[in-house]
Amino acid sequence: MSLLGCRILIVEDDFIIAQDIAAVLEEAGAKVVGPFDSMIDALANLTDLNAIDGAILDIGLGSQQSYPLAEALQTTGIPFLFLTGVEKDDLPERFARTPHVGKPFSGERLIRSLMDSGMRRR
Repeated sequence: MSLLGCRILIVEDDFIIAQDIAAVLEEAGAKVVGPFDSMIDALANLTDLNAIDGAILDIGLGSQQSYPLAEALQTTGIPFLFLTGVEKDDLPERFARTPHVGKPFSGERLIRSLMDSGMRRR
């Protein structure tokens, strides 16, 4: 599967996991935006959400959660998924249909979930 040319935002507070995600995406041909370890850093460095084709969000980011960023992505129609230790059944109702990949993850499952979410170069 290929994500050739897709610009994908990574928001993950664990450096090792963020690097693993970036490596998987780059191997699939994606251009990584970030990774950022907080929602505030992601928003500060991404002034135009239309500069990305999709996003991978961890939910728990230290003392923050990524839900406000997820809501902004939902509003703009930019595909995203949660890559998190939070169980899918524990997500707020507004994110019940959001693609979810649990940790630990496999690269193959992550790429398939991205493709299934509609993430394609715009």
